[in-house]
Amino acid sequence: MKKWLLIAGAVALTACSSGSDNKSYYQLPLATQAAGQTTAAQGNRLLWVEQVSVPDALAGNGVVYQTSDVQYVIATNNLWASPLDQQLRNTLVANLSSQLPGWVVASQPLGSDQDTLNVNVTGFHGRFDGKVVISGEWLLNHQGQLIKRPFYLELKQQQDGYDEMVKMLAQGWAQESTSIAREISRLP
Repeated sequence: MKKWLLIAGAVALTACSSGSDNKSYYQLPLATQAAGQTTAAQGNRLLWVEQVSVPDALAGNGVVYQTSDVQYVIATNNLWASPLDQQLRNTLVANLSSQLPGWVVASQPLGSDQDTLNVNVTGFHGRFDGKVVISGEWLLNHQGQLIKRPFYLELKQQQDGYDEMVKMLAQGWAQESTSIAREISRLP
């Protein structure tokens, strides 16, 4: 009897440990408009996306999910394929490049006549009510003039699950990119 209990216990532990090894990795998709763009960039206006920063809770590997109005969980099996701040910066550069004709947008310094954009993302997570939250602020240095704008978006997921959550987060980030591009395109 003891031998049977030991075998059953070992099988149960093996099942639990093998189930925890099922990790999923997520990469933000580029917006359809940005994905179809060619890589040749031409323009007489320069924009350096210097930094997209995220708080420590979002900077880890795990996708973040808010379980109540005060509690957040960082997933251990649903992970970002590369650091979130890099993904946000890369997709922002791609989106702004496609939405700002006449501008060269890059993640590297472009010269002394460049405008500089910094974004501080404070929220980029799913929530218990089936919505995703994208929040923060951006700061643009345009020819020595500083322009600062907060942003806050809530989008409803159409389906459950991390795949849908990441797609909706990407959609919200693309929407914010469009808003930033609209502001930048109005500059003299």
